[in-house]
Amino acid sequence: MSEEYPKDRAPITRVLTMPSNANATGDIFGGWILAQVDIAGAILAAERAQGRIVTVAVNSVHFRKPVFVGDVVSFFCEILKIGNTSMTVLVEVFAERIPGVKDKVTEAEVVYVAVDESRRPRPVPPSG
Repeated sequence: MSEEYPKDRAPITRVLTMPSNANATGDIFGGWILAQVDIAGAILAAERAQGRIVTVAVNSVHFRKPVFVGDVVSFFCEILKIGNTSMTVLVEVFAERIPGVKDKVTEAEVVYVAVDESRRPRPVPPSG
């Protein structure tokens, strides 16, 4: 059964999985998925922070289903919480295995902190 992409947002990134991203049995490494999660979440966080950000925590990761070589993986991001200098981003990962069939394979919450040129925390600007 195909799952629906989030209707309120477009994917931040889409990636075709390759054999170099997989173990000997053809499953994509969880570490590779986490790296892509961090990239996608960082794109949204940097846009919202209007500048440099750093990853400070991965609060949760849930690998729901495996990802295979040849899957097109889409990363949907949403800011869950904004603090003074930090923000928590939800990243939902979907794999399209054959055209039109999508599975939610991973979800993670990642915390980013806005930093200045000296890499010291700085306030996240107000939205606007």
